[in-house]
Amino acid sequence: MLALIYLAAGVIHIRSPGGFVAITPDWVPSPHAVVFWTGVAEIAGAIGLMIPRLRRAAGIGLALYALCVWPANLNHAINDIAIGGNRLPWAYHGPRLMLQPLIIWWALWVGGVTDWPFRKRR
Repeated sequence: MLALIYLAAGVIHIRSPGGFVAITPDWVPSPHAVVFWTGVAEIAGAIGLMIPRLRRAAGIGLALYALCVWPANLNHAINDIAIGGNRLPWAYHGPRLMLQPLIIWWALWVGGVTDWPFRKRR
């Protein structure tokens, strides 16, 4: 499931970068290139999750990726940036920002980096 989500997100980043470029903080250099390469990273991570010997590295990479894009999500929320003329309410931004640690954990869990909180009893 996570691989499909990241695959779809990567394709969207590459095919329709406008909204992602719009929420990229001003301090990020070359936002168009960054959005393109984040799409490539998502696709590579999704593929990596499907290959057992790459799964751990992909999980770590996607967790770091999710951490690195958090500033864009925060920028989107704080500056109320419209995407396609539409502004999103805090009912979207609040949960989205709070779920970012869960997304990071999910990548680590799927990658086999952690088994918390599902540790097997000995």
